[in-house]
Amino acid sequence: MKRSIKYSDEPIEARVVSDFLPSPENLILKEKKTRVTLTLTDKSLVFFKSAAKKHGASYQAMIRRLIDYYVINQRV
Repeated sequence: MKRSIKYSDEPIEARVVSDFLPSPENLILKEKKTRVTLTLTDKSLVFFKSAAKKHGASYQAMIRRLIDYYVINQRV
């Protein structure tokens, strides 16, 4: 059995909190992109398209991020 909540008439202290979250425009990472032509195997393309559909993303963006991660980890 649940206990009932008993409320009192105590004053509530409230304060205004400044907006500390960035605006949506500042959350978008825009980097300069260059269009290239890339030939993939059928199995690779099927994999990326399937994964993108599963996660509601763009397969091209997934491939781009994968390459970006590779480049970051190759820097010495």
